[in-house]
Amino acid sequence: MENIAPAISPPTGLGGNKPANKAVLDWVHEVESLTAPANIFWCDGSAAENDYLLGEACRMGVLIKLDQAKAPGCYLHRSKPNDVARVEQFTLICTPTKEEAGPTNHWADPAETYSKLHGLLKGAMRGRTMFVVPYIMGPPESPLAKVGYEITDSIYVVLSMRIMTRMGAQASKKLGEKLDAEFNRGVHSLLEIDPEHRWICHFPQDNTIISVGSGYGGNVLLSKKCLALRIASYLAKQQGWLAEHMLILGVESPDGKKHYVAAAFPSACGKTNFAMLIPPEHFAGWKITTVGDDIAWMQIGKDGRLYAVNPENGYFGVVPGTSYRSNPNAMQAIEHDTLFTNVALTSEGGVWWEGKDGPPPNEATDWKGNPWTPASKEKAAHPNSRFAVPMQNNPVLDAEVNNRDGVPISAIIFGGRRSDTMPLVFRAFDWEHGVYLGATMASETTAAATGAVGKVRRDPMAMLPFCGYNIGDYFQHWLKTGPRLTNPPLIFHVNWFRKDAEGKYLWPGFGENMRVLKWIIDRCEGKSGARKTAIGCIPRPEDLDLEGLEGVTPGQIEELLSVEPEEWQKELAGQAEFFESLAPNVPEELLAQHQKLAERLDR
Repeated sequence: MENIAPAISPPTGLGGNKPANKAVLDWVHEVESLTAPANIFWCDGSAAENDYLLGEACRMGVLIKLDQAKAPGCYLHRSKPNDVARVEQFTLICTPTKEEAGPTNHWADPAETYSKLHGLLKGAMRGRTMFVVPYIMGPPESPLAKVGYEITDSIYVVLSMRIMTRMGAQASKKLGEKLDAEFNRGVHSLLEIDPEHRWICHFPQDNTIISVGSGYGGNVLLSKKCLALRIASYLAKQQGWLAEHMLILGVESPDGKKHYVAAAFPSACGKTNFAMLIPPEHFAGWKITTVGDDIAWMQIGKDGRLYAVNPENGYFGVVPGTSYRSNPNAMQAIEHDTLFTNVALTSEGGVWWEGKDGPPPNEATDWKGNPWTPASKEKAAHPNSRFAVPMQNNPVLDAEVNNRDGVPISAIIFGGRRSDTMPLVFRAFDWEHGVYLGATMASETTAAATGAVGKVRRDPMAMLPFCGYNIGDYFQHWLKTGPRLTNPPLIFHVNWFRKDAEGKYLWPGFGENMRVLKWIIDRCEGKSGARKTAIGCIPRPEDLDLEGLEGVTPGQIEELLSVEPEEWQKELAGQAEFFESLAPNVPEELLAQHQKLAERLDR
C-alpha cells in the first residue's frame, strides 16, 4: 500500500528539472505554499531517476520487487481495499453552469469546489515530497500534442506516469517560455486515502484537474482519463477535433494493403485484447498492429479523412483473464519493466491472477497481503487489478505510432458487453445512423468502476464516465464532424458476448474476432456482402470467413447474426428511456433516427 511516510531527498544530479516557463513556476509555488511539502522533486524522466525512485519505493513499502531473473524490471503495488477502481460518483465536472456539464456528469460549482479542495490540500503534503511531473500526451511533434504537469505526493504515480506518458525534460522544452502557452495543471494528493475525502475534479475552462484521497491509477494518473478524455473532449469541441475512448489498430492483408480501425468499448470489454489481436492460423499472412489500446485523438486531415493518434505512451490494462490464450502479445509485453497493481504474489517472487496460464500456485499472498491457496474463498487478484507497461514492449507495435499526423481511419467500431439483443456485427447505414449507434450503445457493467456488476447501462461511445461537458453537445459535435469529412470512415457495431439460452457464450472471441474484422475491412473496400435489416447491414453466414472455426455450429452462427423482434422492442424502449433522461439535450437528428428505427422494426 502507498506508504504516506517520510519525504525522500533526491541525490545530487536528480530532482532539478525546473522549467523555464514562469507560469509553471508560479503555479508550482502556489501549490507548494498551500500543501507545505518537506521538499520538491522536479522530475526529469531519466533512467537514473527511475532507478532511484524504484529503490525508494521498495524501501518505503510502496512497491514489492519481483524476482528480477524471471521478471526483470517488474514490481508489485497494492492499493488499499477501499481504493481499487474509478469512483464516478465522486468525479466532478466543475463548469460555470450545471447545463454545461450536462445530465450525465456530476456537476459542482467551480468556486465552491476550489474552496473545498484547497481546504483539504492545506498542509496535506507536510512531511512528504512534492513531485512535479512534466509530460506530453501524443507524439511530441503532433499538432494535437498536449503538455501537462502533475503535482503529486505519490511515488507510485510518478513511476506510473513515466510508463504511461512521454514524461520528463522534453515536456518542459516543448512548452517553452511563453506565459500564455497552453498546459494542463494537475494536482494530486493521497491525503489519508479516505473515501470520505475522495474527489476527482475537473475544471475544463481552466484546463485544471485536482484529485485527492485516492491512490488508484484511474483516479490519480491525471494524464489518462482526466486529461486525455474529460479535459481533452472539452478542448476538442472548442478546437474542432475528437478525443475518444477508443483503441486504434492496423490491419494488413497478405497483399500488403493496410487499413486502420478505431474501436470504442467500455472498460474491461476486451479493448486491449482486440488492439493486440493475433489472427488464427487460417488467416496466415494477415497482420494486426497496435497504435493504441484505450484512447484516440482524431483530427480531419488535408485529404478529408479522419486521422488518429494515440496520446499515451503505455498500456494500463486489466489483468484477470489475460493469458497466452487470450492475449499472447500482452503477455509478452508484461514480461519485463511492468508495474502490477493488486495481483497475487507467489512464493517464488512472481505474480498470479485468475485466468493466467497454467494451474494456480499452491500458495500465494493475495492482493490484500493475506495468505492464499486454491481453496480460499477470496480471489487472489482483484477483478480490476492492472498492469502498466510501456507501449514499446508490445511486439506488434505499429510503425506509425509516433507519426505526427496520425493514421487514417477506415472504420469506427462501437461495441459493448451484451448477453442478448445485439448481433455479432452490423454496419450503420451512414454517418448519422452511426452516431446514433454510438449514442445508444449499452454494456453490462464490470469491475472497472465501483457499483453493481452485470447491470446493463447506456454508455454512449463508451464515453459516459469520460465526456467532460454536456453529452448532448458532444453528440452534436459528432454530427457536425461527419459533413466535414469528404471520405468518412464506415461505422460498425460488434458484440463478442452474446449468450445462448443456457448462458454460454456463442462466439469464441479473442483471435477469432479476426473473422469479423476481415468482414469490416472488406466492407470498407466494397467487397463483402450483407443483408439489410431494420437495425443495419448484417453479414449473412456466407459473408463471413468461417473456415477452420471450431466449436461453433451453423445454428449458433444464425443466432449470433439474428435480430429478435421482442428483444429489439425492449431495446427501443431502453433507448427512448435513455434519451428522455437526457432531455432536452438530445439532438433532433438522433430523435429522428430513433423514430426511423421504430418504423423499420414495425415493418
